[in-house]
Amino acid sequence: MFNLYYIMHLPFIPDAVYHIYNHANGKDVLFKESKNYFFFLEKYQKYLAPVVDTFTYCLMPNHFHMMIRVKPENKLIDYYFRKKKLKRKGELLDLPGFRNLEGLVSQQFSNFFNSYAKAFNKTYQRQGALFQKIIKRKAVRDASYYSQLVFYIHHNPVHHGFVDDLKKWKHSSYTELLRKRDTFLCRREVLKWFGNKKTYIQFHTQNHQLVSVFD
Repeated sequence: MFNLYYIMHLPFIPDAVYHIYNHANGKDVLFKESKNYFFFLEKYQKYLAPVVDTFTYCLMPNHFHMMIRVKPENKLIDYYFRKKKLKRKGELLDLPGFRNLEGLVSQQFSNFFNSYAKAFNKTYQRQGALFQKIIKRKAVRDASYYSQLVFYIHHNPVHHGFVDDLKKWKHSSYTELLRKRDTFLCRREVLKWFGNKKTYIQFHTQNHQLVSVFD
């Protein structure tokens, strides 16, 4: 049985894959209108694309799921020095309150949530925290969990009763991974994992059990 406290405080390790989850504070919602979903992804790409690769996502009114991989150490270090406008790559400095590269990724998540929440609160004349304080995350360490997690994330809107068919939910990566247009997702990696587009679609039509450590 997993220790939830440990999972929520799991360090972000370079090249490691994680299931990321967060929920609106209390009974609040994260998205009131369609434009909120798009704005959320814009902010996500701004703050997180430099430090993580994204495989899948699903945004729902009061919570979201993502599967990400932390960038390799050399790319994190390069970004850190560009961000800090440092000219010389010596010893990696600690970010206040965090630990080195783990701190960089954590700080980017924090900046992302704060930026979105600030804009959301201003738009809807709202005050206070929008997101739950701690990002829940679980390391994805085996092939079986990887496949099941892709299925779980894409079927979440069906699981929660928002739609009766995952293809009807506009705010997930399921159909985005099948399109040809540019995307911030690791489309080739995901489709290659399942074999091709056809087997990717077939896998999502099978009757897999929806299991998540966060439920």
